[in-house]
Amino acid sequence: MLSNFGNIVLFLSAIIGLNIIYFSSKDLNNKFNTISKNIYQLCLLQSTLTIISFLTLISAFIISDFSIVSVYQNSHSAKPLLYKITGTWGNHEGSLLLWVLILTIFSFLFLVYNKEHPKKYRIYTLISQNILILGFLFFLLFNSNPFGIISPSPKEGLGLNPILQDPALAIHPPLLYIGFVGSSIYFSAAIASMLTDYSGKLFAKSIKNWVMISWAFQTLGILAGSIWAYYELGWGGFWFWDPVENASLLPWFVMTALLHSLIVLEKRNLFYFWVIVLCILTFILSVTGTFLVRSGILNSVHTFASDPSRGIYILLFLSLMIFVSFLVLFKKFRSINYKLNQNSKETFILVNNWFMIFYLITVLLGTIYPIFSEVLTNHKVSVGPPFYNTVIIPIVILFLFFMAIGPQTKWIKNEFKGYYLFFLILTLSILINFFIIYFFKSLSLLSNFIIISSIFLIISSLIDLLKYFKNKGNLSRVISHVSFGFLVLFIGVNYNFSIEKDFNLKLGEKKNFNEYTVEFKDLNLEEFKNYKAVVGEFRINNNKDNFEKFLYPEIRIYENPNTITYEASIRSGILKDYYLTMSNIDRSDYYNIKFQKKPFMIWIWISVIFISLGGLIRLFKNAKKNY
Repeated sequence: MLSNFGNIVLFLSAIIGLNIIYFSSKDLNNKFNTISKNIYQLCLLQSTLTIISFLTLISAFIISDFSIVSVYQNSHSAKPLLYKITGTWGNHEGSLLLWVLILTIFSFLFLVYNKEHPKKYRIYTLISQNILILGFLFFLLFNSNPFGIISPSPKEGLGLNPILQDPALAIHPPLLYIGFVGSSIYFSAAIASMLTDYSGKLFAKSIKNWVMISWAFQTLGILAGSIWAYYELGWGGFWFWDPVENASLLPWFVMTALLHSLIVLEKRNLFYFWVIVLCILTFILSVTGTFLVRSGILNSVHTFASDPSRGIYILLFLSLMIFVSFLVLFKKFRSINYKLNQNSKETFILVNNWFMIFYLITVLLGTIYPIFSEVLTNHKVSVGPPFYNTVIIPIVILFLFFMAIGPQTKWIKNEFKGYYLFFLILTLSILINFFIIYFFKSLSLLSNFIIISSIFLIISSLIDLLKYFKNKGNLSRVISHVSFGFLVLFIGVNYNFSIEKDFNLKLGEKKNFNEYTVEFKDLNLEEFKNYKAVVGEFRINNNKDNFEKFLYPEIRIYENPNTITYEASIRSGILKDYYLTMSNIDRSDYYNIKFQKKPFMIWIWISVIFISLGGLIRLFKNAKKNY
């Protein structure tokens, strides 16, 4: 049986993990400068076993082996193959097995690709990583077994949550988990660094690629989730500060700060203590996000697998990691004193870090406040977009200016000679903003500042691109900074110039508003493999520009499980999206219609892709330099 085989493989992986720790500890006292080949073989075997266990679970979902509890609870024989596979990580047990898989792979790859670094440092990293691996493996084996059996075996499964039956879910969790779990390796390396006194530039060199990998995948994972929520959840937007969204954003802030701090550590041998703190904090926040989601204490439409009892284990494990890591940290560092010149590059990078920490604290407080409020007052409260927009947006304006100016400063030197140039760029940014106001409509004062600051960053970064062609600039930084400027610009324009209208229509009726006419043309019932769909046909006319488009929203009816979902119909274009959902009104011929015009949506997605691309370019450049 697949369940027995899967359990055996997981148990063997745990045994191998214990052996890795034992033989690694013995190898510390070995007189040779190289790590024993046996340890390499054990790590390879451990990774192979976890891959086999994960493939075994996927196989169980593919063949619909309902004797396995996780398959029974999250699949159905009528499900398309893609959604059977994605059901593997669309549940608590499978997602944690994916965690273990990534932990073991990163452990092995770090051992293989960091051979130029001291033996003792690598061994301590390996030991720390395997303690994490064993912690999650024991959790899987004794509390959240993905191969748990049910007897007698049911003939059919309960099905997968329809919201998870989406192609984006094939890539969203794995991408995000590589970001989350990838942070474990530089968490372990940070512990090893403090235990072995392997610090400074060499330590920065040893982890920078691993930080870049997790940051890039975390960015792409957040993007995939945002796209999925846009067209699957019917929100009509790309970000709503949902608690689970926030949980993925928290470690991203710290990763971003860490990437910039590593530059200072490698160039100037400064910020070592701060880098260590950020390494620890990144992984702790990744596990914290897992606890918040898996415990079920967060009220979120994203929460599809939660169990408070299981969350307690993660909380205890998290608490232990916090205690041990900070105990080592405080024993290592007694006092820290950095002397920085006011206008130096390292000072601007430190300010960048302060911004990231401010965003982190703001989002963290907004996420956990409802939890404490409910405990203390017994009343449920929610913290939504108004809070985050009020607190974060004004700071973003200042942040963008610092992003633009920072790359133009010099290392160490307390001087800055670009005042006239930046005054010229600022003037040009204001003029472009006036053009936007004239072309569209009047904006709020805050929106004007957002657009001006984003344009300021874009132009400044494009000027920085000229330095690259003279072999003086950094292409990856330019791409990421320009893309971030465009991202903020497109978000600002999208926010200010979107049109949203809610109304009720029945078949044959029209609704006029602004320059648009929405006509309910037709209604049909269609059958698919695992659901039925009531499909509406709507004609959208723009009376001003004299064009028409057809949109086809759906009301999907699933039997396994018995669920109704509302699928948006989206017509995407280069400049704007047309977005329409419909939902039935009980005991009525009327349907509730939600229509939106969303400018520059595709460019928001593209901007995030290029932000991540900038990081990947730096990664490949570093890899080419090292090998």
